[in-house]
Amino acid sequence: MPELPEVETVRDGLDRLVVGAVVRDVEVFREYSVRRHDGGPAGFADQLRGRRVIGAARRGKYLWLPLDEPGHEPSAALLAHLGMSGQLLVRDPAVAGEWAHPHLRVRLHVDGAPSGARYVDFVDQRTFGHLSVTDLAPTPDGAPGGYGSPLPALPEPVAHIARDLLDPALDRDLVVARLRRRRTGIKRALLDQTVVSGVGNIYADEALWRARVHFARATDAMTRPVAHRVLDAAAEVMTEALGQGGTSFDALYVDVNGESGYFSRSLAVYGQAGEPCPRCATPVRRDEFMNRSSFSCPGCQPRPRQGRW
Repeated sequence: MPELPEVETVRDGLDRLVVGAVVRDVEVFREYSVRRHDGGPAGFADQLRGRRVIGAARRGKYLWLPLDEPGHEPSAALLAHLGMSGQLLVRDPAVAGEWAHPHLRVRLHVDGAPSGARYVDFVDQRTFGHLSVTDLAPTPDGAPGGYGSPLPALPEPVAHIARDLLDPALDRDLVVARLRRRRTGIKRALLDQTVVSGVGNIYADEALWRARVHFARATDAMTRPVAHRVLDAAAEVMTEALGQGGTSFDALYVDVNGESGYFSRSLAVYGQAGEPCPRCATPVRRDEFMNRSSFSCPGCQPRPRQGRW
C-alpha cells in the first residue's frame, strides 16, 4: 500500500500539473471506484464539472484537491485514497488514446492546467482505492488541514486521521504523549492512523531499525527520549524516501507521470530476511505481524524483556 512518501510524490505532481485547471468533463468507467460518493457516478460527475482545482493537499495517506467556490470560501474537495494499487496519472490527451490502461476507472478532462489540456486518470488494479467529492470541515486547531494547502479545513472523512510527521503543524510532544498512553507495541502504535498518520509497514520497520527499537517494545513503558527517537527516525526515513520518489516494488505504485520510485534500493531491513544487517551484519529476521511481516535485526533490535527500558 502506498505510504506517505508515495502519496506525497503524487500530491506534488498534481500540485505542479493540475492546480488552476477547470474540470470540463468526467467519465466513470467503474462505479465501485466512486462508491464513497453520495449520489453515485452521475452525482460525482455533476459536482466536478465546471469546478476549478485550487490546491493539492495531503494528510497521511489521503490526498485531496480543494475546489473553488466563486464568492465564497472553498467548501468541497475531490478526495482520493489510493488503497493498495491506486494511481493518479496526468496525461496528454493527444497521446493518451494510443495507450488505453486496462485498469482505468475514472477520467477527468481538465482545461487550463499549467501545461495545457490534460486527462487526470485514476487507475486501480485491485480496486481498493476510491474517489469522492466531499465537504470540507474546519480543523479543530485552526491550522491548515494538510500539507500543501493553507486552508484551515480538511475533508470530513479525514477528520479522524491524525497529522503526519512531515506536517508543519504537527505537535511532536503530543504524539509522544499519545504513544505512551497506548498499551501496545510500538509498531502497532505507529500504524495507528489516529496516533500519527502516514506510517505504514515499510517505513515503520525502517524507522525502528534506525532507532534500534524492537517492534514489540511496549509503548506505555517507553521513555519520552526513546519515543522521540523513533518519531525522528520515521520522519527521517520518509523524507529520504520522498527524495527518491518513494518505494516501488512493482508497477502498482508510480507517480503522476508513470515513473517508479527507487527508495527500495536503500531499504535496510524491510524485505531483507536473511540478508546481513547493514549496521552489524546479523542476518535480518522476518516475523509474522498482523497478517503481514515485520523485519528487524536481532543484533541491533533485541526483543524487549518486561519492565521499563
